[in-house]
Amino acid sequence: MQNINDNRDNWNDRAEVHMHGGYGDIDAFIDDPQATTAVARRDMAVLRPYLPHHSLRGQKLMHLQCHIGTDTLSWARLGAEEVWGLDFSSVSLSYAKETARRAGEHIHFVESDARYAASAMPEQRGSFNVVVTSAGTITWLPDLQQWAQSIAELLAPGGVFMIRDDHPLLFALDNMGLTVVQDYFSGTEVSYESHSSYTEGSENTIAHGHNHNWAHDFQEIIGSLLGAGLEIVAVGEQRITEWRSLPILEFSENDEGWHMPKGMPDIPLTFSVVARKR
Repeated sequence: MQNINDNRDNWNDRAEVHMHGGYGDIDAFIDDPQATTAVARRDMAVLRPYLPHHSLRGQKLMHLQCHIGTDTLSWARLGAEEVWGLDFSSVSLSYAKETARRAGEHIHFVESDARYAASAMPEQRGSFNVVVTSAGTITWLPDLQQWAQSIAELLAPGGVFMIRDDHPLLFALDNMGLTVVQDYFSGTEVSYESHSSYTEGSENTIAHGHNHNWAHDFQEIIGSLLGAGLEIVAVGEQRITEWRSLPILEFSENDEGWHMPKGMPDIPLTFSVVARKR
């Protein structure tokens, strides 16, 4: 429990950093009704083939681990009829609510650990057509069994779940991305001290620097979803990521993301899974 409290304190600090410059011009993003994040657009590309009529129109969507709500707002702008966001950080949610209000979008927000999302909103069980999570999420969860069960409980029959997150391989690599330095398999926990976030210019801006991450291999990710009764309908591995998960990555304006440098081994940086509730 202390590890989760450490992470919550850390993400409360990160919310302040990300809202005040770390995520770029938030005011411009809020004011442009057509603006969406690269994360949400890439997630939508994975999700679209499994939606009715390849559209979010008429769909009720839950965004797990929503942070300050820029991706959550994007899901509303991408066409979801009703959007919910959930996060364990109260500071993140306060900014998410402010962002949605200023953008003129009615989005529901819930404070909870993603593993217990269904218990935090029992009246919404079985009501969501779509549940999504993305970009640096499950490494902050100690285990995935309750997480997967909660997702299954939130989904309506026929509903779909989509995760697109850092590839499990990255957890085992050194910062250069070239050498395996720690265990790959689930059950591996890494605790470390860092007073920076993953955004540029964030050095020494995080007061609560205790971080705890957990490895989740493909066997656990897919096995947890199957164990919760979901049907796996797609698995993908991608060469592009939205954040500089390894220092050697180079940014491509055309792809709106980071990739391995030319001449270096090409490895997957993100993975995706789409699952459906029968």
